[in-house]
Amino acid sequence: MSKKDAAYTAKLKHANPIDLMFGGSEDEPATPSNKSTNTILIQEIKLPPTQPRRYFDPKKLEELSLSIKELGILEPLIVRPRPDGSYELIAGERRFKAAIMAGLEEVPVVIKEMDDDTVKQVQLIENLQREDLNAYEETIGILELLALRLNSTQDEVISLLNRMEKANRKQADNVIRQKEKKESKTLDDVIHPSDDEKADNVIRHEENVVVEGIFASLGRLSAESFRTNRLPLLNLPEDIKEALQKGSIEYTKARAIAKVKEDVKRAPLLQAAIKENLSLTEIQQRIRDIFAQEKADTTPSLKTQYKELSKQLGSSKVWDNPKKKKALEKLLNQIKVLLDEEQAITKT
Repeated sequence: MSKKDAAYTAKLKHANPIDLMFGGSEDEPATPSNKSTNTILIQEIKLPPTQPRRYFDPKKLEELSLSIKELGILEPLIVRPRPDGSYELIAGERRFKAAIMAGLEEVPVVIKEMDDDTVKQVQLIENLQREDLNAYEETIGILELLALRLNSTQDEVISLLNRMEKANRKQADNVIRQKEKKESKTLDDVIHPSDDEKADNVIRHEENVVVEGIFASLGRLSAESFRTNRLPLLNLPEDIKEALQKGSIEYTKARAIAKVKEDVKRAPLLQAAIKENLSLTEIQQRIRDIFAQEKADTTPSLKTQYKELSKQLGSSKVWDNPKKKKALEKLLNQIKVLLDEEQAITKT
């Protein structure tokens, strides 16, 4: 790794991600005023094989292209040189696509030498800074960033977060027991227990620093709130996740639709919500209708209930109770009246 790459990686670990986007010097925080920009032909810029963002709203992209036609690109793209003399786009794909739509021939860029891992981190961080980022996209982005920084799989990251929560809970329990028993053990002994007191799955200090550092730099959520409130989103149905990734439906609406567990019932509702732009209230009403129909489908018919009750009444001891027998007689008379009325209608 070059010195520039090392500096960039170090800044990623400790600096604000927005500063990283502007590409300042190693010792000076990066800002829009001190970044060094160049202008290159837009045709010289190539998209990378993979990008964290998978979908762009056509309407919003058109609005941005009109703005670029009038004002130009206010924030330069970030690119890195390729061996063939062209440049690979690192950050700013939305502006890049809008610039093409606007018919620009040249665009302002910041050229940086970065290795593949650093490029991936920059792309993920830029994606996480989007204003229109929904909770599911944010969850995927943070998980990918954690996996990259920890050199782990996403499943291993989830396991680490669970172990961290278990370790924190154990530490809190130890402190409580220490106060209750008024032992002479110091707080440092509780926080840094001896080897025989440690959990089976030890968390390395470096892992904890990386995890806490990423959440601190992003400025929203904590590791624990991410674990409890965001990781469950990974269990959403596949069609819901796909709609969220495309940005074709709002997060709150998608979460509501996900309550319909059967695919054959959820799919038409999701399609209608997108095509008809249903409000959340309208979606919730349709969900209630679906649940009501499901309940009706599982409820036995009146005729079936009557046959079952007749069997139970035949062997029941309710006939031996004078008060209950009187109530039964009243019910039977009501049934007889209904039958007589039906016969009268039939004869006429």
